[in-house]
Amino acid sequence: MKALFRVRLIRWYAARKRDLPWRRTKDPYRIWVSEIMLQQTTVNAVVPYYEAWLRAYPDIRALARAPMRAVLKSWEGLGYYQRARNMHRTAGMILKEHGGRFPEDPAVLAALPGFGPYTTAAVTSLAFGRPLPVVDANVRRVMSRMLGIRGPAGPGSDAEISRFLQTVISRRAPGTFNQAMMEWGALVCRPKNPFCLRCPGQSLCRAFRRGKQEVIPAPKKSSVKKIEAVVGVIRDSGHFLIQKRSEKGLLAGLWEFPGGKVEPGESLRAALIRELREELGLEIESADPLLTVKHAYTQYLVTLHAFAVTPSGGPDALPAIPEKKRSVRWVPLKSLDKYPFPSGSLKIIRALTNGDRGWGRG
Repeated sequence: MKALFRVRLIRWYAARKRDLPWRRTKDPYRIWVSEIMLQQTTVNAVVPYYEAWLRAYPDIRALARAPMRAVLKSWEGLGYYQRARNMHRTAGMILKEHGGRFPEDPAVLAALPGFGPYTTAAVTSLAFGRPLPVVDANVRRVMSRMLGIRGPAGPGSDAEISRFLQTVISRRAPGTFNQAMMEWGALVCRPKNPFCLRCPGQSLCRAFRRGKQEVIPAPKKSSVKKIEAVVGVIRDSGHFLIQKRSEKGLLAGLWEFPGGKVEPGESLRAALIRELREELGLEIESADPLLTVKHAYTQYLVTLHAFAVTPSGGPDALPAIPEKKRSVRWVPLKSLDKYPFPSGSLKIIRALTNGDRGWGRG
């Protein structure tokens, strides 16, 4: 069975694989970039980011020497910004400790920031030919069905899946085998409505034989938390007030318009008044609804209410920003694109840039 599994899989991959830019290289840096970007992000979304990233940071040295703000700006829109921070840290460590060359030893790679079991196996198999099987969400789903593993497909089944894959992975072309496994899950053994009649492993699949391919793996329970937040869009002489988030926690180190979460039982306007008073010591004369946007961040669904704010006392009441205080800045509209923002804030900036409701231009 195991030899048949491997042969059928690699033949199918040779005939059906997608032509993707990171599959045309053995450069560990480029493979690493693609693998980090592909975590929690679709292939179609990643391609333009991958190509733009390599233009900005063509090698490990260029990434290590780039300012963190520029790196986060390049990552803007991909989400899960800790991935970009870990890449920047890892690039610096590889440059300093390994002369800019990717270490081939999986144990050494696994000690670097952002290198968990999956990334370590992916880079070492694809770039260096090490026979380490990868286990990502696609592979978990495929193997849960192939082996008839019940329950949700999560890290709890990784050990069983890895043991099986270690016995079948190609020693001659482990990278090709791993790519084939992930492609199989992406194109055929999909989460819903799998293409079982096109599957290279159909006759070997326990879930298919039992008619349970639609219920294996079991669906995960949704744990999305809904949040309402308010922000004040404050303008003075064509400049907008923005502030930097904490370096820890969700969306760490990104820039945003001042504001925060709406407390239970609190009106939007009351929340805005409280947040601007707490964050900036600012009282407001008026707050007019500008727009409302929705965006998902990891396990959160945020409804963001933006208000055009006029401070009490006019421009003289606006906070003076000391030159050395880097967490709050006045920035002209045309320069906002130099700062990394969460995706929800980007929608507000787009509305301002387009002059929606007559508030952005002029």
